[in-house]
Amino acid sequence: MDIIPLHAFSDNFIWLLRAGRYAVVVDPGDAAPVQACLAAEGLQLAAILTTHHHDDHAGGVAALTAAAPVPVYGPRDGLPVAGLTHPVGEGDVVTIPEINATFEVLHVPGHTAGHLAYYAAPALFCGDTLFASGCGRVFDGTLAQLFASLARIAELPDDTQVYCAHEYTLSNLKFAAAVEPDNPAIAARVTECQALRARDLPTVPFRLGGERLVNPFLRSREPAVIAAARAHGLEGDATPAAVFAAIRGWKNRF
Repeated sequence: MDIIPLHAFSDNFIWLLRAGRYAVVVDPGDAAPVQACLAAEGLQLAAILTTHHHDDHAGGVAALTAAAPVPVYGPRDGLPVAGLTHPVGEGDVVTIPEINATFEVLHVPGHTAGHLAYYAAPALFCGDTLFASGCGRVFDGTLAQLFASLARIAELPDDTQVYCAHEYTLSNLKFAAAVEPDNPAIAARVTECQALRARDLPTVPFRLGGERLVNPFLRSREPAVIAAARAHGLEGDATPAAVFAAIRGWKNRF
């Protein structure tokens, strides 16, 4: 199975999974790049996976299913995805025989209350929950949910390849460097990602094992991150959840 990034809007990724003459798309906020790729490659759409209801992730569903009435998988909880045909949630399994793929459904709320991720080792499609060196904002979920969801993702194997839905990496690394200015892994990652972007290449997917070294939202037990949280609003006990909340609040203002 090939995994191909399709670009939409200013910084969205739509992930196209291709095997033989069939394709599945993840989070098609815009139908046009998907339709162009299907036509150019002679592919037949087999299914659509959505992580949450936001329009930049599901806005292309109607046009795609008008042309090909395929199953649309998405959250059974929270606000609905327009055009959803197969509501799924924690513990469900999505099997798509056309591309010989089976996905474990993870409920990872926080960015939204119903947010999902789809895991087919080693690939994780996590929408707007975890970004390279960052995480999503809280909309209709909660900070506590987002903290728990990120902790759960962080427990996946080191070799997990994370396919998030936005090219935010360099701006996220700027914030990560403000949180931990003496972290050499962050400096190395900046150099690596600057080189990729200079060649107009994506910084996604990224390896989860390396992400644990640079992402402040996965590092709320680190002394430098705790110190940064105290400098930016944390009062009282420095529990990991409280440190995370303070760092997320600082990122909102950054």
